Amino acid sequence: MKHWFSDGVFRAILRNATYLGSGKLGGALLSLVALACAGHALTPALFGILAVVQAYASGVSALVKFQTWQFIVRFGAPALIRKDIERFRDATRFSFGLDLASGAVGLVAGMALLPFLARWVGIDDEDLPLALLYCTLIPIMTAATPTGILRTLDRFDHIAVQQLVTPLLMAIGGILSYVASLGFAGFVISWYVAELVGDLLLWFFAARELKRRDIRHALRPGLFAPARRIRGAWDFVWTTNIAHSIWSAWGPLSNVIVGGMLGPASAGLFKIASTFFESAGKPAGFLEKSFYPEIMRLDPATRRPWQLAIRTGLLAGGMGLVMLLVVMIGGEPLISLVFGKRYLEAFDLLRIMAVSLVVSTATFPLESLLYMAGRQRAALVAEGFAALGYGVILVVLIHWLGLAGAGIAYVGGMCMKALFTLIPTLTAYRGRASLIHHEEAPA
Repeated sequence: MKHWFSDGVFRAILRNATYLGSGKLGGALLSLVALACAGHALTPALFGILAVVQAYASGVSALVKFQTWQFIVRFGAPALIRKDIERFRDATRFSFGLDLASGAVGLVAGMALLPFLARWVGIDDEDLPLALLYCTLIPIMTAATPTGILRTLDRFDHIAVQQLVTPLLMAIGGILSYVASLGFAGFVISWYVAELVGDLLLWFFAARELKRRDIRHALRPGLFAPARRIRGAWDFVWTTNIAHSIWSAWGPLSNVIVGGMLGPASAGLFKIASTFFESAGKPAGFLEKSFYPEIMRLDPATRRPWQLAIRTGLLAGGMGLVMLLVVMIGGEPLISLVFGKRYLEAFDLLRIMAVSLVVSTATFPLESLLYMAGRQRAALVAEGFAALGYGVILVVLIHWLGLAGAGIAYVGGMCMKALFTLIPTLTAYRGRASLIHHEEAPA
């Protein structure tokens, strides 16, 4: 371990993960405050509808969202090392153009489909206008360009600040809605404002940092012209978009499926359990977000990035084991304290889901390694097969076992994703000698 920390890249990963962790830790606590206010102020059915409304907008944005932050890191970070500002500018302009296009598609599709799906997911006619209002956040939810810019410019501290703003505003809005008895509408509108302000702040930070570094016109949207100057641009964004859309939509769409098959109250319980699960996995998530930019600066033909992945994965797996113990010991009293005893059934679900914590945290570097090696299509295949398997067992096990079946299916999906991603990663490692350093790839 002492040798690990002598590695400057490993220390940089931990430093940036600490920045993200400081913001997310506070954000997670504030999000619990917001959820607790909603849980106490609303009936279980209305709380479930609130969860479905948020999950629907998040799910649609996840389906249409391009992983433009990864594109900027993949092509922009090496360009900045070579002081090729024009190539970095092309990467950001292309990413911004994709964000605008995908956001418009998501907005139209999401608002058009919701009236037909509302009854199935438990949204009443009187609540439909508020759900449609929340859908107008879809374009800003899809935008990942400012995140990519800040990560490439190594301004993880700005991202950490932004990660506190949205949950802080949601908590304030939740408290006001609870104290003033504003009901369902109060929570929807206050959460809407929180999401909007938080996301706009990220754009402000990115624009200010670009101006500080005198990188002009980087936020002028473009598509075809910048893509022609970056070889492999369309292949990368389409492949990573589909793969990450599949993965990112797992949680929100699982909520929608649970709500459709078991009712809004069960969707609320699943939302509580999945929120605790995601919070427990956040420490490894911070490592992942700081790991990817650093590994893109290394040569994939050498052993160094692969060794770095093993060290980071072991560290993350250890964190996952600790969080598993924390969940098992403290999950039940925490849910009872925050949400009340009527939501304790969520702990039974959380206890099942938490079994997959170690697997999901320890294997996070696999996908980044595939992108580094230029095997993004292999990552897509792995995501696709895992999602397909998860979807099948989710529906089957909910039908057989009810809400507990959703938890068991979640564990199975996580394990399938890890296995299906590990196989091509091992193949890429064995053939690493033939890989080309991404910084030397021609434009």
